[in-house]
Amino acid sequence: MTGRTPETTESPRPDETFGEPRWPMAAAVLAAMVLTLLLPDDLRLAPRWVIPAVEGLLLLALIAGDPGRIDRRTAALRSMSVALVGVLALSAVWSTVQLIDDILHAGKETSSAISLLQTGGTVWACTVLAFSLLYFELDSGGPAARAHRMPSTPALAFPQQLNPELASADWRPHYIDYLYLALTNATAFSPTDVMPLAPWTKITMGIQSLVSLLILGLVVARAVNVLA
Repeated sequence: MTGRTPETTESPRPDETFGEPRWPMAAAVLAAMVLTLLLPDDLRLAPRWVIPAVEGLLLLALIAGDPGRIDRRTAALRSMSVALVGVLALSAVWSTVQLIDDILHAGKETSSAISLLQTGGTVWACTVLAFSLLYFELDSGGPAARAHRMPSTPALAFPQQLNPELASADWRPHYIDYLYLALTNATAFSPTDVMPLAPWTKITMGIQSLVSLLILGLVVARAVNVLA
């Protein structure tokens, strides 16, 4: 009588299991590029095609260096990812400052209700996308680092981390989770279900809340004045 040899299965590598698709992040960058093109000239950081061109080149370099799923960790890729997020954030903050200045001084870009709502909505959407990508890139070392190992003390605590019984053991936050975080923080002006733990996340979420409050508050006030 012969005994059966137990079947063994090789555990998948962390990068194959946890690397998230590149396309959601790439779609967000493309959306931000389009929104930048739609902004009035006075609200853009540079001439119409400059910022989108820089963002597009950085995005193409990232896709070429780490196609498919985000799981390759190199200093060059990390630098390009941070540079891309930096350009997006700088462009969004610049447009916000210019929009506020235009509203306060009754500029031409906000002189009509339609132009005001279009411009204000575009700038607000740019800030949401920029902050979502900032959270996505900086939390727990970035998506490539998260694909290999989740730290025991993350910078942002999602519900699945606070209540592990609600998620699988291999759960990782993906870009959609950070987009949801940025959107709710921009509308509620405070944390909702994602808790900031690290000092930089508290500062960043506070800045985003203030920026969103300024945009929405001034746009509404200006719209009431225009329509009155």
